[in-house]
Amino acid sequence: MKQLDEVQISQLDAGGCGGGSCGCGSDGVELKSTNLNDAIQERYSQVAQRGASTDVIDTSCCSNASSLYSESSLETVTPQAAGASAGCGNPVGIADVNEGETVLDLGSGGGIDCFLAANATGPEGHVYGVDMTPEMLKLARSNAEKLDAQNVTFLLGKIEAVPLPDATADLIISNCVIALAPDKRMVFDEIYRLLKPGGRLVVSDIVSTVELPEEARQDTAEWVSCIGGADLLSRYLDRINDTGFENTELLTDTPLNSEADDPWRASLRSVTVRAFKPE
Repeated sequence: MKQLDEVQISQLDAGGCGGGSCGCGSDGVELKSTNLNDAIQERYSQVAQRGASTDVIDTSCCSNASSLYSESSLETVTPQAAGASAGCGNPVGIADVNEGETVLDLGSGGGIDCFLAANATGPEGHVYGVDMTPEMLKLARSNAEKLDAQNVTFLLGKIEAVPLPDATADLIISNCVIALAPDKRMVFDEIYRLLKPGGRLVVSDIVSTVELPEEARQDTAEWVSCIGGADLLSRYLDRINDTGFENTELLTDTPLNSEADDPWRASLRSVTVRAFKPE
């Protein structure tokens, strides 16, 4: 099993996903919206604002970039992209991105995974990032301009309905975003549509090994922290397989907080999954 690039999940403080303290996990989320879609946009607008105000790579509690990405990787992106990082893994680090490939990042945020993928695809390849939060889109485009990343395009859209044609991508990545989607089967159907035959998905996400209590699933703050929408791992993998993907493989599987008092919280895990669309 491959390991994440210098990942230390025990130190995760996602600033959005993954849980934690210092105003980052569900314990610190303060939301005005009760509608799930609005609450997600509200929360990740806050994360975008935090990223935009970052001048140096932040190794303090409310940025998880330094625990997920190597120092050499972070040197290739802007502090603002790193500051808006809200993932639970490093899918690009284990996706074996090839030169000339077309990559799509679902829920691209400030663009950190897009820029790392663009470095790997080279000028002959192209990377698309899709995000539904306008402030994240604005930040990502600003970061692209600073990096002169001419092979990266950021689009406004939802991961259930991406504004790109069929068979666009060789590789689709996502970093702790599918957990935010109420209808995950719709997301995997969309990934299948967007991949070229033989293409692959490599997604990092938060899942559980026991069913979450209904009160957690009904809690908006838990949802925006990628906890309330965490799928049962076995069901998550079944959804991928039922969509038509093959050779599904669990690349990483790391507990978020195995010592949590609540058994269901102790069951939460950060995983990275790879699967292929048939030729």
